[in-house]
Amino acid sequence: MPRFRSAKQIKTGVVGYGASFNMGRHHLNAMQQAGMTPVAVADIDPSRLPVAAADFPGIQTFPSLGAMLAGCDVDLITMVTPHNTHAPLALQALRAGRHVVCEKPFALTTAECDAMIAAARKSGVMLSAYHNRHWDGCILAALKQVRAGAIGEVYRIEAHVGRHGQPGDWWRTSKKISGGILYDWGAHLLEYSLQLMDADIVEVTGFAHTGFWAAKTAWKEDTHEDEALAVVRFANGKWLALTVTCLDANPKRGMLEVTGTKGSLIVDGGYNEIITQDGPNTTIARYRNPDSESWRFYRNIADHLVKGTPLIITPEWARRPIHIMDLANRSARLGRSLRVRYA
Repeated sequence: MPRFRSAKQIKTGVVGYGASFNMGRHHLNAMQQAGMTPVAVADIDPSRLPVAAADFPGIQTFPSLGAMLAGCDVDLITMVTPHNTHAPLALQALRAGRHVVCEKPFALTTAECDAMIAAARKSGVMLSAYHNRHWDGCILAALKQVRAGAIGEVYRIEAHVGRHGQPGDWWRTSKKISGGILYDWGAHLLEYSLQLMDADIVEVTGFAHTGFWAAKTAWKEDTHEDEALAVVRFANGKWLALTVTCLDANPKRGMLEVTGTKGSLIVDGGYNEIITQDGPNTTIARYRNPDSESWRFYRNIADHLVKGTPLIITPEWARRPIHIMDLANRSARLGRSLRVRYA
């Protein structure tokens, strides 16, 4: 892979400058903070292009990725678009010889991930997924606490998010567009969990409840699941369960509950809790988590392209959560556990 002499030489762009969370602006700012140079924005909504031009004076704007590839020598492109477009757009850019980052989730299926990885290798370019939460304060603290033996040997992780409430009428509620209820927050929670559960995966079992909210949303039959569960079995006998729900009237504390032989760790945003038991006595220790270091994502990308520093979020790493969610979807339809292709 050709290297750049400095981060400033890396010309960057985004596809998607939509209004949701201002993520296009966020990515360009993060690239700029890592020393790279924003040069291009593409969006199919023409009303968003003047906004991008005002945010980044002098930036080139385009109505599509194809127009960007034809009209600009951008080096690194981040796809900030609905989930089902990540793979098609990434493949188009990779085959044109551009480095690519996809917002999470990386793609919707294992096959899409495989095609993207093959295209990147063939073109000799970099491919990654925007797992900026890899450096969230809560997971940085959890890793330190687990490695210090605070809860003994970890054997089970329960990841969960959601509540009882009707999902909104946006594209993330569409099963075809989003991939399903697991894919949005589930991609983050699985990536957290796989850092803590360092073992090969053996099989995945999926469960889903559908239909309760469908009649009340704009998507009707295409509304994502009311609740879905993915259970992951590891080769060493440990397991991971991910639940994402719109039906739980008694939501669990925290995003992760990590259970070890000496206690439990509740991982949740600003504070983690370690719960231990000594006979009838329960001790709960609450720790304030450090600040997020999400800036490390694009710093690592720049260092990789300039210095050859190893990529932290490799496409193979990004494929693992997708493989789990893909298998969970298929397992729920088939009613049986499925063996993994990638451990």
